[in-house]
Amino acid sequence: MVDTMGNLTLYRLLPSNKYFSINDLSWILESVFRGRHTINTVKRVAYYDVPCAFDIETTSFYIDDSDLSETTKQACMYEWTLGINGYCIIGRTWDEFKQAMETISKTLRLYEYKRLVIYVHNLAYEFQWIRKMFEWLNVFSLKQRKPVYAVTTTGIEFRCSLILSGYSLANLGKNELKKYKVEKMVGDLDYSLPRHSGTPLTEKEIGYCLNDVKVVMAYIQERIEADGNITKIPLTKTGYVRRYCRDECVGTGPLEKCTGEQNRYRKLIRSLTLEPEEYTQLKAAFQGGFTHASPWYSGKTLNDVDSYDFTSSYPAVIVSEKFPMSKSEKVTIHDKDEFMHNINNYCCLFDVHFTNIRPKIQTDNIISISHCWKHEGKYQTNNGRIVWAEHIYTTITEIDFICISWFYDWDEMEIANFRRYEKAYLPTPFVESVLQLYKDKTELKGIDGKEAEYGLKKGMLNSCYGMMVTDICKSEVTYIDDVWDEEEANLNDQIAKYNKGFGRFLFYPWGIWVTAYARKNLFTGIREVNEDYVYSDTDSLKMLHGEKHIDYINEYNEYVTGKIHDALLWHWLPWDSAAPKSSDGVPHPLGVWDYEGHYDRFKTLGAKRYMLQEGDKYNLTVAGLNKKTAMKYISDKSENPFEFFTNEMEVPAKHTGKLTHTYIDDEISGTLVDYLGNIGTYHELSSIHMEHAKYSLKLSSVYAAYLLNIQEESDGI
Repeated sequence: MVDTMGNLTLYRLLPSNKYFSINDLSWILESVFRGRHTINTVKRVAYYDVPCAFDIETTSFYIDDSDLSETTKQACMYEWTLGINGYCIIGRTWDEFKQAMETISKTLRLYEYKRLVIYVHNLAYEFQWIRKMFEWLNVFSLKQRKPVYAVTTTGIEFRCSLILSGYSLANLGKNELKKYKVEKMVGDLDYSLPRHSGTPLTEKEIGYCLNDVKVVMAYIQERIEADGNITKIPLTKTGYVRRYCRDECVGTGPLEKCTGEQNRYRKLIRSLTLEPEEYTQLKAAFQGGFTHASPWYSGKTLNDVDSYDFTSSYPAVIVSEKFPMSKSEKVTIHDKDEFMHNINNYCCLFDVHFTNIRPKIQTDNIISISHCWKHEGKYQTNNGRIVWAEHIYTTITEIDFICISWFYDWDEMEIANFRRYEKAYLPTPFVESVLQLYKDKTELKGIDGKEAEYGLKKGMLNSCYGMMVTDICKSEVTYIDDVWDEEEANLNDQIAKYNKGFGRFLFYPWGIWVTAYARKNLFTGIREVNEDYVYSDTDSLKMLHGEKHIDYINEYNEYVTGKIHDALLWHWLPWDSAAPKSSDGVPHPLGVWDYEGHYDRFKTLGAKRYMLQEGDKYNLTVAGLNKKTAMKYISDKSENPFEFFTNEMEVPAKHTGKLTHTYIDDEISGTLVDYLGNIGTYHELSSIHMEHAKYSLKLSSVYAAYLLNIQEESDGI
């Protein structure tokens, strides 16, 4: 079947369990590449415009070492699947796979400047198995053992589709695919059963292997069609929003082809430069979202809890607030009046030393001890947050200072390294880009057939903040001669490169202030709700007696709506651009508190640890636990899950959904008896052993003692 462009469509992609062997590879390549697929070039490298994918299945096991009287972790690959434009080839040994790669390279005449891209969902895993099999031209990684792409000297380029999509395979098939519907099969492979390359596979097991590759091929084909060709697919999910916003803000061509607004944007960005010491200070000031539990209620099962969350918190801040819009100026502060003048009129960045700092509000504490680069004398923490301290040293913005003054008193404050920036709204093209993404997300939500577009726009909107705080001076991760290493970047060189960057359209300080403003907005709720405050997480707030605080909710919504309205007037943008309508005609204003729901019961044991009940449904959120499998285990073990969810809770390994990875970098070989009793051999140059890990929920003794003390005090109020 051939489309109007002369390209083969994805062969038997949807229902067929048809697959091929290594012996069929030559005619598959002939069928797929016989002049029907174009070759696109970027940066002097030509790429075939074909969706390809690769996946392996492995077994982890232990062997007894009689000499050491202990067991050793081992693992082996027993099946691989290679997808080429819808055709699926299954192999059982690494020799077959290496033969396949060699055949592809020779048939397509691949080399350094002519490549075939093969996507792997979670390349970090497969790369550990194949890294010693090939000679690598280039391996690009954001972290050690986490490659984004890896190129062989023979022209095969492996890329990570997990980093590109941001979805697991199951969610990729379920949420992202629009035209080529393939969903990952769940539950057909029992990973606890030992297998080797000679173990027979059932029809269902083969179907599972095929579908993993089909999902990725379908996703890449849809991306090829949406983006234009394979060279236009970015390496990471953030690449989509970065490309979109860059094009809107500074254009894609020379100055004479850009609009006046784009040229003004370029001129502004060239003026917004950093100094190395300033960048170090900005990084010290950077904080993410605030996630914490009220110590008054931590560990208690509460009835009738209401939940509110901000509608797109970070995008709302980007639109409505004022940010550093000049090169920083270092100033000396002589007195309190001068300090407050700067705090009220500039974006400020400074180091601060508080002496005898103590809480004004008992229901929560907002300074993280990990954010203090020094502390002296005695102190008290509340699950990592400073309650009181004799001396703490930290780096903050003027927004952080305002928030600290809401929650704490202190005896003395010393400041140093004070920098200030002129502050103004972010440039109109960038604000327009954010508003357009918010409009697209809102209008696409809930529309049948638009799930993929909705997911893309939602991800792009959420990434608008993330790309602001991309580390400018990261260590370079290298993979040379089978060894991972990191080379520390030269701060002066990297900052100079950043300042002169032709394609730059963002200013690193903007991201520091985005989270600061967002935390401030959240803190207004914590202050107001006060004794009814239960739990917060970045842009959400859970409280008792929600009806008592409806006036605050309404007043805040009116306040933030007014701020956004003022910003839109300044930008000469229509008001409805910040309140687009969903498919049912209901407007969704940006930045307001939105009622998320009512919980019959709620219990938290600290940040990222809570259980809730809505009717007869229970939901669990615990960092490191799979929500579904762990909740099912808890429900089966106890008629009252809230009684099981305690400081002493333990979940057995097979119910956590949590896997422990052990990297095996040495060559291993041996024999393995599979679950059917068949004996087979294995030989791995490098591998990964995986096993389920148990989970034990244990509060620190310091936090437990603090909770006991504070709850005794609160019970007496």
